[in-house]
Amino acid sequence: MGSITRSFANNIGSSGILTASAVTNATVEDITSFDNAASNATLVLLSTQTASASANISFTTGLDSTYDEYQFHFINIRPATDSVQFEFNMSTDGGSNYNVTKTTTAFKAHHNEADTDTTLSYSTARDLAQSTSFQMLGEQVGNGADEQCSGTLTLFNPSSTTYVKHFISNFNSYNDANYSINFYVAGYGNTTSAINAIRFQFSSGNIDDGIIKLYGVKKS
Repeated sequence: MGSITRSFANNIGSSGILTASAVTNATVEDITSFDNAASNATLVLLSTQTASASANISFTTGLDSTYDEYQFHFINIRPATDSVQFEFNMSTDGGSNYNVTKTTTAFKAHHNEADTDTTLSYSTARDLAQSTSFQMLGEQVGNGADEQCSGTLTLFNPSSTTYVKHFISNFNSYNDANYSINFYVAGYGNTTSAINAIRFQFSSGNIDDGIIKLYGVKKS
């Protein structure tokens, strides 16, 4: 439950609704914390990896039955090679092979700095249909000092031996031609084997720098 001061609480009516005079700059500043009651979830940091001219980054521990949901957070992932795709694949054998069969859907919005080109479209060339290829997460990422991609990937119930493995991602990339590209992918790994490792890489060249954090989602 959120923490509020007594003076702020006095502005809450019997129905639980704030009175009209309650919402001012001063009273809003009285709120010191607020729990996410809707999701009732906490992110538990499991591991962090930092790229430095890395061919790829793989997580071979941490994906198990402890949590039903895992999130990867990607912070300023920059390629060594210009205009490449950031992508991932999953493994059922601890990372010996990254070749899980996937079916996915993808769409994007993009907008250039000159404000002359805007698009919202389904990305037919970026989806997969029963393919073991790596799935793209970030599109046409530039390798300039101010160019990179950031985003999240959520993987659901990877340790299940009954169901396929659903995932959802959202990335924004600063591309090589000064575009902001917001890219969405969702799909499933079509396997009932447990997913126990995952690899991230660019379609060509190294991951020059960036941080990837793995969280378990704790439901209370």
